Order: sequence, then C-alpha cells, then structure tokens
Amino acid sequence: MDTGNIMLDASDIDRIINRMAYEIIEVHKGTENLVLIGIHTRGVFLAKRILNIINKSEKTEILSGSVDINLYRDDWTRISSQPVVQATDIAFSVDEKQVILVDDVLYTGRTTRAAMDALIDFGRPDRIELAVLVDRGFRELPIQADYVGKFIETKQSETINVLLKEHDKKDEVVVDRTV
Repeated sequence: MDTGNIMLDASDIDRIINRMAYEIIEVHKGTENLVLIGIHTRGVFLAKRILNIINKSEKTEILSGSVDINLYRDDWTRISSQPVVQATDIAFSVDEKQVILVDDVLYTGRTTRAAMDALIDFGRPDRIELAVLVDRGFRELPIQADYVGKFIETKQSETINVLLKEHDKKDEVVVDRTV
C-alpha cells in the first residue's frame, strides 16, 4: 500500500521560490555574470521561475539554459539500458560566469556531480553553485546546496516527489512511504 504526505503545497512552493530568488540576488549583490541552468526535468521549470523573479526584480535579462545529465551519470547503465536523453540547451559560453545549477531534489549528490561534468564541457565557470527546492539528505558524495528551499527529513525507503504545474498540472511536494 502506498501512502503519501503532502509536505509543500502550491503557495508554499511559490513562497520558497521567491525567497530563493531574492537570496540569490542578495548573495551575488546583483546579477553580473550570473546564469541559471536547470537540470532536466523539473529543475528546468524551477530555474525558469527563479529567473523570472530575478529578471523582474532587477530589471535585467540574465542568461539561462538547461542540461540533461543522463549520459554523464555514473549509474546510467543500472537505471536503464536505453536512457531517455533530453536536449541540453546552453547557447552561451559559461566561461567566467557565476553558474547556478537548479534541481528539484538533492539526495545522493550524483545528479549534481553529473550536471557539473556536463557543464564543464561548455567552458570553465568562475563558480558553480547549487539551488534545490528540497534537500532530503543521505549524501553519497560531498555535495551541498548553496540555496535550499526546504530540508525534509526522510527515511531512505521513502521517495520525495516534486510535482510542478508545467509538467504535472499542479504544484506539490509529496513524501511517499511504501508500507
């Protein structure tokens, strides 16, 4: 039997994304050389939301892109023999940029490591930071987020599902527990 607890609803997610956007502006003291890159799939939608808030607040147009990490994963052969590869869209040089990778959930750190490997194929940024909606712990690699929407304590047997209206028709973060 599958049971899930709603941890964040649409208004929670909106507040968190707003806070994260303003935190990014504050830490960077503006937007000079700042770029956002969303990790497929839901990280792309989160990056666009953060980008819109920053652009509106700062009256600017910062660069953004998306990255698919499937072929950079160290475990892709365990996940599927036929990974679904999506388009990477980084139409600018990342050289000397302050890059913020955006993802929905930080868990083991392997997705972030793969995203950094993919990003380095596009140049040498001055700095790479990580923004995540949810940090659930249980790292396998020494990776931490610079901007965290919410820390949600889970058990390893549980799953965090981030639903976003652009992909899932609603905004919600649910912890699924299999009993």
